[in-house]
Order: sequence, then C-alpha cells, then structure tokens
Amino acid sequence: MAAVAAFAETITAPSISIRAARASEAKHAFCSAVLLKRQERCQFTGASRRAAGRAYTSPLKRSIERVAPAGFSWSHNWNRGSYGKEKFRAQTVATDSIVSGNGAAGAEEDLLASALIDANGSSVIEDCGKGLPEKRQATNAVHGGERREPFVTDALTTPIVQTATYTFKDTAQLIAFQDGTHSSYEYGRYGNPTTRVVEQKISALEGAEDTLVSSSGMNSATTMLLALVPDGGHIVTTTDCYRRTRQFIQTVLPRMGISTTVIDPSDMASLERTLDEHDVTLFFSESPTNPYLRCIDIELVSQMCHERGTLVCIDGTFATPINQQAIPLGADLVLHSATKYLAGHQDVLAGSLSGRKPEVAKVRQLHNVLGGVVDSHAAYLILRGMKTLDLRVHKQNQTALRLAEALESHPKISRVHYPGLTSHPEHDIARRQMKGYGGVVSFEINGDLWRTAKFIDSLRLPYIAPSLGGVESLVEQPTIISYWDYGPEERARLGIKDNLVRFSCGIEDYDDIAEDMFRGLDSI
Repeated sequence: MAAVAAFAETITAPSISIRAARASEAKHAFCSAVLLKRQERCQFTGASRRAAGRAYTSPLKRSIERVAPAGFSWSHNWNRGSYGKEKFRAQTVATDSIVSGNGAAGAEEDLLASALIDANGSSVIEDCGKGLPEKRQATNAVHGGERREPFVTDALTTPIVQTATYTFKDTAQLIAFQDGTHSSYEYGRYGNPTTRVVEQKISALEGAEDTLVSSSGMNSATTMLLALVPDGGHIVTTTDCYRRTRQFIQTVLPRMGISTTVIDPSDMASLERTLDEHDVTLFFSESPTNPYLRCIDIELVSQMCHERGTLVCIDGTFATPINQQAIPLGADLVLHSATKYLAGHQDVLAGSLSGRKPEVAKVRQLHNVLGGVVDSHAAYLILRGMKTLDLRVHKQNQTALRLAEALESHPKISRVHYPGLTSHPEHDIARRQMKGYGGVVSFEINGDLWRTAKFIDSLRLPYIAPSLGGVESLVEQPTIISYWDYGPEERARLGIKDNLVRFSCGIEDYDDIAEDMFRGLDSI
C-alpha cells in the first residue's frame, strides 16, 4: 500500500481513480487516498452489506484511526457513500468463478472492485472527460475524454465496445435508467461508450458543453438543419461552401417551406438586412470556406445574429479546433467532417456537432430517430487519430504557409487563396481569430482547364482524391472532381474556375512537396 499512498499523495487533478485486483486491496487504497487528502469523514460503499462491513473490521479501523486527522469519523454503508464535500462511487463485477455466490463465505474477496473519487460529484459517465480542465489543445487532443477509470479493463487505450445493445440486471435497474438515476446505455443507435469518449474529447477541444458524433459530416449537417430549423424557417448561408451542403439547403429544405438567403462571406450589410427582413432561425457557414478559404468574422456575425435570436453554426472542418475555436468566439454550434483532420488518416467516415447542451440534445433526439450512427470501430479510429491532431495540424500549417508564399511569386500562378497571406481578403479576420491558417492551399494556374489538368497529372507525390486533412498530400481540380456534371455557365455562376487547384498538405517533408510542385509547374 506504500505505492498507493505515494501515488495518492501526488494527486492534484479534480478526479482520481484507484483500481485493485481484490476488494480488500481496493478498500485499503481508497482509505489511503482519503486520509492523504485529509478528509474529515469517510463512508465506504461495498458490493454488498457484507463487503461494505469488511472495511469496518477492527484491524483496518484501528490502523486508520492511528493516522487520521482529528475529528475523523468512520462508517460503512451499502451502495452509496460520501466523504467531505466529495462523492464516492463504487462498482463491483463478479468474476466468472462465481456462479451463484449469494454472499457465501469469501465471495467478496473474489470481486473486482473499482473506486472513483470525483471532486465534482458527477456521475462516472458524465464526468469522464473533465479530469484535465483548462489544458492546452495539444494536451486535450491526447487526454481529453479519456482520463477516467477504464470502463472495461485496465488498458491505457479506450476499448472498442462492439455491441448493438446493452443489458440490465433487473427491472428496477432499467427503471432507474429510464428515470436518469442509473448511468448506462440502452441501444447502439442511442449511444456507445467508445463513441461517447470521442464526443467528450471533441468537446474538450472545442470548449463545448456537449458533442454529437455521427456517421459523416453531411449527416451531422443535415440532421442539425432538420432538427433546428422549423417548417417555414429561414437560413442565411454563404456563397462559397461545400457542394453537397449547398445542394441540401437549396433542393431539400425548400420542400419544407424553408427559405435561404445566400450572401458573400464578408457582406455584413446583406446579413443585417436579411436579419431585419426575415425571422432568421440559423446562420450556417464554413470558416474557412471550401474551396476559396474565405473567413467569416465569427465574433461579429454571432453578435449580430444573437441580437435577433438567431443561432450561429460554423463548419470548422478546414480550421480544426487547433487553429480556431468558434464557440469561444460566440458561435452556438461548430460542425466538423471528422473524416478530415480529426481522424486524419483517410480511413474513416464521421461527423461531429458541438455546442451548448440544449441545441445538441435537440439534434441528438432526431439523430436517434434517423439513425446516422458511427460504429464503435470508427469511433476508435477517430480517437487514435486525434491523439496526434496537434502535431499534424501544426506541421500542415507550416507547410501550407510556406507553399502559399512560394506559389504567390511564381509566374505560372495567377492567384493564391490562403488566409495566411496578406493578399487574402479576410487576412485580418483570420489573424485575429485563428492560431494557424490550415493545411489547404487553393491557387489558379495561368491557363485553361486542360493546362491545369496537365499540371495535376505531372505531380508525383500527392494523390488525386476528393478529400483533405490526412497525413498524405492530396490534390484536386474542383471543376472535374466536384462540378463536372455542371456546365461551364453554372460553374461560372457558382464561382468555380476551370483553372482552380485545391492542394491539401500532408505531413511529408516540405522540400519534397515543393520540389514536386515546382517541377510540375515547369512541365506546363
């Protein structure tokens, strides 16, 4: 127990956990932690009245009283307990060797006991993401949502809980779950422990009260719009945005009487006029946008919208929470295609929506009906990817900025779109609200569609693919990969130029990326 005592003495975080292989060891560990924290009284919770009573046995009681502070009181209880201003919760699980112990002699010693000391007095499920408050983003990316008593084993990594449904030991426990006094899960469409850890990690990164993870970024966006915008509602969005988002807003929502005003990302006069003329439910825009990387003044937009009771949702996929936290800037909600930077390895589809609990809860209710569920293995892949999010994004920021600066002076490039350049129309906004400018660079070749295609085909390092944010560099010509089914006139109306290239920087060495880029430009 000396090791346990030494460990407990170093605890400074709001929550600590102690796990022992046998019930008796858990009791000793728990009591040591209590004494070292100098609590005034202790009440132990056991798996049964007899297990609880064993903590009250004379030898243990006498040894505690010899070192306890003045006024310390000791008692035991069954299935509930508290000490000082903090709360203690114990969970015990019988081993396979016990078929029907029924309190037989020695049964308690065959129990696996775990104790969580939670300074916030919250339940195990709800508090598991709050062990490291107010930490920097690199630390949140690694530990957010995961500093808790392991819920399956003593494994360091969060386990994959591969199940479609969950069980209850009896009707009383099921009723307690329905009443909200027993924390658990019911059915896979309504939640999963692995997925919940992902949600808590994203919440920690975004500074959000809650997060809902779903099967794709588009599922997050469409479910959010359907849940929060009523029939006959009005939306404000921006000219530069992901094609499928635009398609849903302009072709599906009108069937429910929902109308939309589309404004330039910097046109605050049009936003103010729209807010005055319509009962606007939601402002929804990417920042930076796709593919021209325009930036919304999130603080100003939020202030204008909130004065009229309008919600603000920012799609922060291109920024990531490492570079930009939209919620502290004033947004109500922030959305991500977790497929991109959050997961970071091009091997999973997922989306997330973070924000205040009331809005997220409303979206979650519809999500539970529509069923856009991310599976637990995909959730695990996102967790794994997010542990290196800070490292990857900083590398991609550096590469993209250097590349954008080099391309801007190249004679075969007519224009570079990147928020980190002083030539960018919202550079001042980006500098004010972003810590880094992202890993995507868009630029225009001096030439037509086919000269641009020749340049892309000459590149050897990046893959031609319609995504971004992964460890591999990707390149695309939006005209061909996203808008080929549109005619030239429709593409021009949407602002999609035939000579536009979108380059997503991976984590390769910058010199290799640049050498390949400029060799390709030399070939046209």
